[in-house]
Amino acid sequence: MIKIMLVDDHAVLRDGLKNIIDLENDIKVVGEAISEEDALQKIEKIDPDIVLMDINLPGLSGIEVTRILKKNYPNIKVCILTMYSHDEYFMSAIREGADGYLLKDSPSEQVIQAIRTIANGESVIQPSMTKKLLSFHQQKKETDAESSSELSEREKEVLMCLLEGLSNKDIATKLFISDKTVKIHVSKIFKKFNVKSRSQVIIHAVQNQLVPISHIRREKE
Repeated sequence: MIKIMLVDDHAVLRDGLKNIIDLENDIKVVGEAISEEDALQKIEKIDPDIVLMDINLPGLSGIEVTRILKKNYPNIKVCILTMYSHDEYFMSAIREGADGYLLKDSPSEQVIQAIRTIANGESVIQPSMTKKLLSFHQQKKETDAESSSELSEREKEVLMCLLEGLSNKDIATKLFISDKTVKIHVSKIFKKFNVKSRSQVIIHAVQNQLVPISHIRREKE
């Protein structure tokens, strides 16, 4: 069972999401919060697998809450669910470790699929947002470029699989290696790129022109 926590100050939105999610047999809403303070107080007790996070919250923004959650509870996945498609919000959320970024006008089936995808250790980005990544090439840092060149040939193969949206199990099958070996390679890639999530691997790869945008898995429009 995938345990979900909703963080949004709009009751109608929370109720709507809960009704949609509760129709699924493998997903359940186990908690709700209306602000960053409320969320941080409940998170440890509720222990969700995924937090669906709005950006516009009373007090700290959802992006700041994501940063705090990723620092204190690294095993909890965070999917931003917002009305904002602005570049700065999107990039900030991913850089703070968000595992997904969807707009609130997304079809309900897309949200459900995103939850399952994120629960499997993959990342989900709104189709319209991935196109914006290309405009951020100029933001790459010299240190990032250096770390990119340090990947071994096997790590480069694993990187391509990550960008294709493959799970660790699928990567192991494709490359004829064990799941444990895949985890080791993924961990090394994260360390060399100085990132905290697969979404950030995507950001880094695009910024440093390691792969064309067409190789990145996106949710269907």
